[in-house]
Amino acid sequence: MTSDLRFVVRALPADGVQPNELARTMAPHPLIHQELPYDPEYAIYNRRLASISLNNYTANEVYWQVRTNVIMRHTGELPTEIRGPDAESFLNLIFTRDISKNRVGRCTYQIPCYHDGGMITDGVLVRLAEDRFWYGQADGDLFSWLKAHAAGFDVEIIDPEVWISQVQGPNSLRVLEAAADEPLGDGFKYFDAREVSIAGQRIWITRTGFTNELGWEFYLPPGIDCQAVGDRILAAGSQFDMKPASAEAFRTRRIEAGIYNAGSDFDYTTTPFAAGLGAMVDFEKGDFIGRDALMTANQRRRTWGMRVTDGVAQLGASIAGASDCKVCSSAWSPFQKCGVALVRMKNPDNGPGTKVEVKCIDGQIRPAELCHTPMYDAERLIPRGKLTNIPDRSH
Repeated sequence: MTSDLRFVVRALPADGVQPNELARTMAPHPLIHQELPYDPEYAIYNRRLASISLNNYTANEVYWQVRTNVIMRHTGELPTEIRGPDAESFLNLIFTRDISKNRVGRCTYQIPCYHDGGMITDGVLVRLAEDRFWYGQADGDLFSWLKAHAAGFDVEIIDPEVWISQVQGPNSLRVLEAAADEPLGDGFKYFDAREVSIAGQRIWITRTGFTNELGWEFYLPPGIDCQAVGDRILAAGSQFDMKPASAEAFRTRRIEAGIYNAGSDFDYTTTPFAAGLGAMVDFEKGDFIGRDALMTANQRRRTWGMRVTDGVAQLGASIAGASDCKVCSSAWSPFQKCGVALVRMKNPDNGPGTKVEVKCIDGQIRPAELCHTPMYDAERLIPRGKLTNIPDRSH
């Protein structure tokens, strides 16, 4: 079992071809062949295979690669397409933020909630046209929820069979410049979306990612030569020694950045307020699912970062002397030289500066302190391209 309790699969055929009966429940990424030389282990994520380990980097090496250079990762994120004359008004019912503010060619981070205010999942909404959207979601069953609430709207909800990969790190835009068939210019800004040609194939790219580093994602639709696109991008990154990476590329960096993993850092019992995402709830836009419950919910934040002295916190109820507190995600930070974690506290008075003791993965109890997230780069200048200092590995 992996540390986040996902089922590990090591049964892919050598050619990456998936048996038909598993095609919808263990679907492989179209660029999975780029990972197979590195002894991959896979988890089920959105009914897709997502690599959780490769043998081409250690955890520390992949951390420094994404912080100082560039990596590629093929994800299990699941895009759903919502299209039709009522697409905007329908999505305003589903999500907590105002969709009308999401212009064509832009992305927004969006959260859907249940009627009781609990979070279903999270993800990035890309507006491709006035009446057409892709929602690239984290793990979770949202498709059926969308279908169930579409009655009365002139809207279609379909699986576009699109796959997402990420290129992240300080050299990521240089890789994009080398891979694209035409110059992109200077107008490709943070959370922009654009259709481009790579290896003669038209694909969508977004200035987004799961690392809080400079980066972009590319969306592979059916009917194109995915291998040609993947080979071109990998070749463009070869000058930077870019190779495929697994989930280890993201764990420490996303924890430091306060980027959540659906299912561990929040679940159906967690409101956006408890998760520290209250700014993503817009009560002024009108009705949306969960609005009534959130209007009366406790709006204080209970989810914070945590630094651990000389150890990595054990997941679960590991904070000594505190019941109903939870270590949601944890890892070692080579840059900060301490353990880092995301934790949810029972008492909202326990915030940054609170000193605790935590059980670590080696069984030892060590001192720790709650902190704000992001743990550094609070204004997220790095992914915006406004902070370009490369960290010193000897720090």
